Amino acid sequence: MIKKSLFFLFLVLAFTIYAQQETESIKIYRAEETKLNDLIHTKLKVSFDFPKRYLYGEAWIKAKPHFYPSQKLVLDAKSMMIQEVKMGDKKLEYNYENDELIINLGNIYTRDEEFEVYIKYTARPELVTQKGSAAISDAKGLYFINPDETDPEKPTQIWTQGETESNSVWFPTLDSPNQKSTEEIYITIPNKYTTLSNGLLINQTENQDGTRTDYWKMNQPHAPYLFFIGIGEYAVVKDSWKGKPVNYYVEKEYEPVAKAIFGNTPEMIQFFSDKFGVEYPWEKYSQIVGRDFVSGAMENTTTTIHSENAYQKEGQLIDENTWEDTVSHELSHHWFGDLVTTESWSNLTVNESFATYAEYLWREFKYGKDHADEHLFQDKKAYFMGGNESKNLVRFHYADREDMFDGVSYQKGATILHMLRKEIGDEAFFAGLKKYLQDFQFGTAEAHQLRLALEDVSGTDLNPFFNQWYFANGHPKLEISYNYDLTDNTVIVTVKQADKVFHFPLKIDIYESGKRIEHNVEVTKKEQSFTFQYTKKPDLVNVNADHVLLSEIKDEEKTLENYIFQLNNAPHYEDRYNAILYLSKHQDNDEAFKALMKAMNDKYFEIRILALRNIDLSKKYRKEAIKVVETLATTDPKTKVQGEAILVLAKLIDPKYKPIYERGINNPSYSIKSNSIIALYEIDKTAAMNAINSLANETKEDLASLLVQLYIKENDETQMPYIASHLLDFAFSDKEADQQTFMKTYQWIANSNNEKALSNLTQDFVSKGKRYKKYGVDMMVMGLLQQVIQLQNKSNNSNKDTIIQIVKKGLSELVE
Repeated sequence: MIKKSLFFLFLVLAFTIYAQQETESIKIYRAEETKLNDLIHTKLKVSFDFPKRYLYGEAWIKAKPHFYPSQKLVLDAKSMMIQEVKMGDKKLEYNYENDELIINLGNIYTRDEEFEVYIKYTARPELVTQKGSAAISDAKGLYFINPDETDPEKPTQIWTQGETESNSVWFPTLDSPNQKSTEEIYITIPNKYTTLSNGLLINQTENQDGTRTDYWKMNQPHAPYLFFIGIGEYAVVKDSWKGKPVNYYVEKEYEPVAKAIFGNTPEMIQFFSDKFGVEYPWEKYSQIVGRDFVSGAMENTTTTIHSENAYQKEGQLIDENTWEDTVSHELSHHWFGDLVTTESWSNLTVNESFATYAEYLWREFKYGKDHADEHLFQDKKAYFMGGNESKNLVRFHYADREDMFDGVSYQKGATILHMLRKEIGDEAFFAGLKKYLQDFQFGTAEAHQLRLALEDVSGTDLNPFFNQWYFANGHPKLEISYNYDLTDNTVIVTVKQADKVFHFPLKIDIYESGKRIEHNVEVTKKEQSFTFQYTKKPDLVNVNADHVLLSEIKDEEKTLENYIFQLNNAPHYEDRYNAILYLSKHQDNDEAFKALMKAMNDKYFEIRILALRNIDLSKKYRKEAIKVVETLATTDPKTKVQGEAILVLAKLIDPKYKPIYERGINNPSYSIKSNSIIALYEIDKTAAMNAINSLANETKEDLASLLVQLYIKENDETQMPYIASHLLDFAFSDKEADQQTFMKTYQWIANSNNEKALSNLTQDFVSKGKRYKKYGVDMMVMGLLQQVIQLQNKSNNSNKDTIIQIVKKGLSELVE
């Protein structure tokens, strides 16, 4: 069972609307870019005009014909002014139009002859109008953040974002993923700024005009979209792995917690080196945080940039480092994506599916199987709800290359790799990955080459697997039924495929007298039955017991007793998750309630939290259950569990727990602190509000969701602007109560005449819509803002015209 959040429901609508908008362009075959010339080396010298948002550049591009003789070089160069093109001292003829710089080389060159052209240019990113990807809000390539220093709350920074083909905004290049080039770059900036780029910092030169020139050099070839520069006032927190620099560039405020956020990186590098069988191949690894970054993060070679969402306070990190998956994802790209790069965006899976699955691998290694399985379960949910069922994993027909960045290339691809690992076994799977990486290192590849590497190692024909999962769409939708023959002591398990027919292995576990017997069957038909002998009627028949198969399963014949047994005995995270959700609806049954009570002490903390969220303390065994909750609220090793248990105690509205709440308010954990204030509010509103007022302003902002909850409960209209600035976060929660809070409060604000609140609401919706465009949030908030306009038009608010103009301006920003 999947508990649908409000966000996911809007997501379905978003992708439905998007599908209706697709054009005839999806009929165009999207081939790998033809290679007329090959990049060899790129040398750049850049400086900046901050007020104009210009980059002044010089580029030396070394290349050669790929195969056929050539006398011209066609470079991507978007929205630039070209001042000069030369080869040595000789000026070259060129034509610049439609964002292409066509250079007449003057001579015909063969594939054995290298040439180098010099280009002097000005980059003007603010003039770029190309579409942004599904993962980013626009594609300017080069971004100036607060360049005029007019915003006291925001530092001045410059950073770049090249994927998919946006780095040609700030330097001329062959902007295609099937090109590779070594690189050197001289960056001249005011002396107060720190720079970061690919490769190693070779030297720094102080200039007489108060500027400094930093020289970075990258000795290994990588794709043009992975070139990067980052500039700002940063603290550099130094770490290392096997003598190689591993550094974290953060704003000064976050210097004390930089290692708490990124500090597992050296261990991750070692883990991925061992797991993939190829030692980390680059000269360094740095991570930098960029303000207003247009995506979550980006794996620029040796130099990952993260959005400011990476920043967390100590109280948040005590509970959980919510950015660790992103850290592992981007690092793993330095094997899958940077070392071996997709030859075309159609084959994006060889980049993004691996990086998404690497999140699972790291969790499995560092925190255990439950931790990893829970993450993969969330990936499956994201794919199922994403409206992407009609898309192949490898697809050569799409409306725009940016559309490849979706739940198929990421989440579905990760689950397919998990199935592939199971199909051929761990040893062959990882040996095959090693061969793939070694065969194509510093080059490019496609999905078929991955298949061939795995076939070479395993000796298995993987065409059927790849044809079904990589080059076709959808997933199995199964209906399960059971027929027990008490005379023959057999159970017939029938598997019916609701839509198209897939071929797949299926694990069926049968529990008899407390013992588990594992069966592996092959499903090849629309409807297929499997007969199993037993001595005593099974306690449970568990289909897809390892939860490896990417499928939606209806298993409606399971009984209450089956689910009780499943919760107590089945080992997989999804088994316990599904059982808790089922049993939570049957808590009048004593055994069901006892099973839920037991789940509150599960070995995995997220299962303990799930049980706490679903336990009903009004039932028969409430006293025993309350004792368990009391213990969890004060002694559980996970602060998130303690916080959740405190919320459960709050429902009892019992003053005897006031000392627990008061201690909790002083706890450094944000989970314990915030939930303690909420709990205290239920028995002593004045004390709770006093506790909030005593918090430092910085802590108040960190606990914004808590304040919003209490301000909503207080129905405090004076705080409506503050509530509006943070309301959207409630829509993304998997808690039904939070979703209800969102809809009720959204209607309250949308119907109001509070101009400031509606301005804040619009600004927050637009900001998050752009940032999380990849997940369809832009479509979600667009619908919500359009509804605000409709409600205001129907209202008698005196300032509705002003409000409507504010909202319309926000909508126009979303569709730019």
